[in-house]
Amino acid sequence: MVRDLVIESTALTKAYGPHVALDSLDIKIEQGSTGLLGPNGAGKSTFLKTILGLIQLTSGEGKVLGYDIRTQGDQIRQRIGYMPEYDALNPGMEAIHQVRYSGELIGMNPNIALQRAHQALEYVGLGEQRYRQVSTFSTGMKQATKLACALIHDPQLIIADEPSNGLDAQARNFMLTTLDTTVKQGQRSVLMASHLMDDVERVCDNIVLLHKGKLAAQGKIEDLKAIDREVEIHVWGSASKMEETLSDRGMKVRREGRVMRIGHTGEETYNQILEAAADVGTQVRRMHDHEASLEDLFLVIMERLGHDVKSSDDLLRDIV
Repeated sequence: MVRDLVIESTALTKAYGPHVALDSLDIKIEQGSTGLLGPNGAGKSTFLKTILGLIQLTSGEGKVLGYDIRTQGDQIRQRIGYMPEYDALNPGMEAIHQVRYSGELIGMNPNIALQRAHQALEYVGLGEQRYRQVSTFSTGMKQATKLACALIHDPQLIIADEPSNGLDAQARNFMLTTLDTTVKQGQRSVLMASHLMDDVERVCDNIVLLHKGKLAAQGKIEDLKAIDREVEIHVWGSASKMEETLSDRGMKVRREGRVMRIGHTGEETYNQILEAAADVGTQVRRMHDHEASLEDLFLVIMERLGHDVKSSDDLLRDIV
């Protein structure tokens, strides 16, 4: 059963003169947690600004929480919480008043906004630091304050842009746990833009991958991983000959020393591996299905788009 859509677009296009930033996007994002992925210049920021009604699309249609992005931007922004990547805090304000002010900006009664600010800061782990000035906060505390600002009005959808950017391991773990709790226990939806694959995989069940303004992939991470199913084997003896034989027999092989991953093409894959090992005299000491990571999935998708990259960092850093 398909859950209600929080974001949907049809042929969504945004052009700046001859430059097409978003190219006819057909996107459906369900309730829950979704990662927004893509290299620099893929169109992620333009997509976020467009669905928030901050910039007008060139053509196509889109809705957020059922509201038209062309004409109902105000209603959309009242119902979403936005945690930007850039520094959006006033360093001279105490955290409690920074968060309160965020509530008042979207029309909350000042007394209710103050009460909710206390609750939001407690929720993000800053209850005891709420009267400190933002300028005295660490990067992790500033990120948590931005999240509190996004949560003060209990929005249906939270858009978090690089929420763990610049955080140490402890602060990063707390941020991701908080977002995960917001989805699973708070029953809210999160759209999380990040270049850190491990973070996205920890929080999100779904992904939308943009590349050069086009939709490269969308869907459940678990389902998309099926396109990169592999069998991992640990071998002893004649590893190079084993790799060569498997490749000669039309099998896709990735090798690191005595560990090989072979593309899974069906149940016969296991027998083909064992037959090759017997033919070359290689011992297969371990064989099991390899569970692909989101990093693996990303690289497979980009390879199919014609990009030879060794890691997602290569692509996210170098391609503009």
